[in-house]
Amino acid sequence: MNGLLVLGRSGQLAQALARLAPGATFWGRAEADLSDPATVAARILDLRPTAIINASAHTAVDRAESDVEAATLLNATAPGLVARTAADLGIPFLHVSTDYVFDGSGDAARDEDAATGPLGVYGRTKLDGEGQVAAAGGTWAVLRTSWVFSPDGANFVKTMLRLGAERDEINVVADQIGGPTEAGRIAGALLEMTRQMMADPQKGGLYHFAGTPDVSWAGFARAIFERAGLACEVREISTSAYPTPARRPLNSRLDCARIGRDFGIDRPDWREDLDIVLNQMGYSA
Repeated sequence: MNGLLVLGRSGQLAQALARLAPGATFWGRAEADLSDPATVAARILDLRPTAIINASAHTAVDRAESDVEAATLLNATAPGLVARTAADLGIPFLHVSTDYVFDGSGDAARDEDAATGPLGVYGRTKLDGEGQVAAAGGTWAVLRTSWVFSPDGANFVKTMLRLGAERDEINVVADQIGGPTEAGRIAGALLEMTRQMMADPQKGGLYHFAGTPDVSWAGFARAIFERAGLACEVREISTSAYPTPARRPLNSRLDCARIGRDFGIDRPDWREDLDIVLNQMGYSA
């Protein structure tokens, strides 16, 4: 997509965007250090892109608990400033957020109007970023997603493949439920939203997008092992039996009806996407 600027280069989403939109301009840390958002904003004004997708964030959930300043800068301050720059240029700005903005209570899928209640620094800074993007005005969209996986970077699928090859049995949390989402699907959704928002600047807002059907981490792990042909048994454990510095939401179910209604984008089946990703990585059942 000519004229599109993507902030980010090395992450799962940025790499997926690079495959789907090779004509876009990608700025990694060397070109756009979001720890210095004012300089990035100035460079954007010089470039004058036709749209911006922010595929960069502080995603180290546990490290964010002790690195509040960096998480705030990358997840809230920088997106807010870039969103204001995009509004000044009159171009769409699309930003990616997370299920961690919710407290994870109950078992119902949350829609975009549901009350938020992040449990930790990561979720709080991402929620702050959402607010700053919306407050910037202009043509904007925030896409909340969950449980991202792909052939690239570090993610649950790659971790399970490594551990499943090393062990006969593994403990996996079974009381956290959500929708695994392949990075290429997120990239495709963002690009489709960008195209429609460029054609109709009135489009945009807050949206949910996640894979279906909802599943536990333990169920997801079993599917990975089965489809990869790994004979590793999954033992279900509770979240309380696997303590981490940051609390995880137990219920990460997202109601994704709005993006289907407004943009014609349906929830992808993560099982089909998992098969594709495993094939790309050289696995087959």
